Amino acid sequence: PLAGPAARAQPRAALPEPVPAPGVVALPGGGWRLLFAREEERPSPEQRLTLMEIGNILAAYTQGRVTLWAEVALGEDVSEARRLSLRRALAVREALVLGGLPETRVDLRPLGRTEARQDVVDILPPGAARP
Repeated sequence: PLAGPAARAQPRAALPEPVPAPGVVALPGGGWRLLFAREEERPSPEQRLTLMEIGNILAAYTQGRVTLWAEVALGEDVSEARRLSLRRALAVREALVLGGLPETRVDLRPLGRTEARQDVVDILPPGAARP
């Protein structure tokens, strides 16, 4: 059996698609991207329902850790940008957990403001690559 990075690079079965919501898109390498409005800290109610469904899918169809990569577009204050990205990641994790994904399986990566300057949280199941 493979272990380490080589095992993570192996192809995996496609996951079921959740009911679509505005601002939630499938990523080409697997996983989903949640789009945020500039100052928004929490997902919309429609996004939250979709995140709960994603949490249910991840709990039922995957093993291993799920990673949330959170970025923000604005903010000259590095500390505030990092805090906003953390608040967003925590809100996404909360919805995934309400859907059935164990909290202990979720890793948070609050990046703050990046060169890409986008307001997103990427939800990456085990084995998925970040675009």
